[in-house]
Amino acid sequence: MTVCRVLVASLLLVGIAVSFGCKKKEDILFYESGRKEKAEAPIKEVPKDILASQQAFISLAQRVTPCVVNISTVGRKKLVRPFFQFSPFFDDFFGEQPQYRRDTSLGSGFIINREGYILTNDHVVRDAESIKVKLSNENVYSGKVVGSDPKTDIAVIKIDSKEQLPVAVLGDSDKLRVGQWAAAIGNPFGLDRTFTVGVISATGRSNMGIEAYEDFIQTDASINPGNSGGPLLNIYGEVIGINTAIVAAGQGIGFAIPINMAKNVVAQLISKGKVSRGWMGVSIQPVTEEIAASFGLKKVSGALVNEVVDGGPAARAGMMQGDIIVGFDGKEVRDVRHLQRLVADTPVGKTVEARIIRDGREMRLSLTLGNSESAEAAHSRPEEPEPATWLGMSVIELPRELRARNVSGVMVTQVDPDGAAAAAGLRQGDIIVSINRKPVGSLAEYGRAIAEAEKKGSAVLLVRRGNASIYFVIKTR
Repeated sequence: MTVCRVLVASLLLVGIAVSFGCKKKEDILFYESGRKEKAEAPIKEVPKDILASQQAFISLAQRVTPCVVNISTVGRKKLVRPFFQFSPFFDDFFGEQPQYRRDTSLGSGFIINREGYILTNDHVVRDAESIKVKLSNENVYSGKVVGSDPKTDIAVIKIDSKEQLPVAVLGDSDKLRVGQWAAAIGNPFGLDRTFTVGVISATGRSNMGIEAYEDFIQTDASINPGNSGGPLLNIYGEVIGINTAIVAAGQGIGFAIPINMAKNVVAQLISKGKVSRGWMGVSIQPVTEEIAASFGLKKVSGALVNEVVDGGPAARAGMMQGDIIVGFDGKEVRDVRHLQRLVADTPVGKTVEARIIRDGREMRLSLTLGNSESAEAAHSRPEEPEPATWLGMSVIELPRELRARNVSGVMVTQVDPDGAAAAAGLRQGDIIVSINRKPVGSLAEYGRAIAEAEKKGSAVLLVRRGNASIYFVIKTR
């Protein structure tokens, strides 16, 4: 009897031990080797300058990323209906069609002061019915547009926050040199606060057909959809540009608005919600090699005055048709776009010196700039940026011989083969007679017509080609 009890007790103890052993095995998630050997890094000694550069970028990202915000918008855009939809019978067959569609977009921005003002692109918040701003700490606020300037694609929005906001430090884009390091922070494709590094590829890029006033910084720091409005930074973490556009067909070709161009715009947008620009009261055209040779210029630069507005600032200063403006307010004038930008950036009412070439001699004129938004400027708009690259085509006033034959319109001089105009069928030498059924007999009328077409979203162009008249339809956005 005693032996049986001992045997039973032994079996119980073995069972308990087995059960505990099984329990332990069930708790094991993985097995590790008992060896504690360490593998050496493939590169044992990294050059100190590389380590220093790496640490500089790490510090830059850590310090500036909190200033960058993610901007999401919801708005509505008017649908462009094909011509046959305007038939009174269309709705009878297909029912009433929607006039608008809901549109969402993502972009970036950066905080510029502790009051909650945020700098971004106009196209990021344009037509937005609601704006949401997400900070780096994941807090989300409603934003409102303080002011926007489509001509430079700059906008300022504001959030009301009780928390201590991190702010970006603005640098000096005039001191940029090609080859400098550049870093971009933004939200490409909704990927929050992506940090990319490259160099300054070029400065002073214009005639891109992106905005009315162009002086872009080109960089190969990777910029993608969603980066728009985010900061371009130098190695000190200072904002030197606002990331704005890319070349869709290219690799490593991005464009940023110089921060110095933005400073004056931002100050006006915050103070009064709009931008006032200087106005000379002239119409200008590019200086070609032929013009430079015939006017006795040593190099192809400056802007040729082809019209002076009666009673305007330039007329009062003594400027005449045929003058070539080679200097403005102490700066050399490179081309038409450069002069337009210099004038636009000059405060209204400021007196400046203009250097001109007249009959082969250099002269200096003193003129006081007017306001481009004044009633006088609104009638003629000669200082409105020449729409030379709208939809990828360049235009000029018609030559005298054509005007003498009562031909009206503007002539297409260049067509970008990858642009919207070329895709629609426009050719060099075409004469644009009207846009959306409004005659365009001058560059001023053309400028006003394309501004209206941009708002509408499409343009119907009546074009004279030889003895034929042809209509073209182009989407403007």
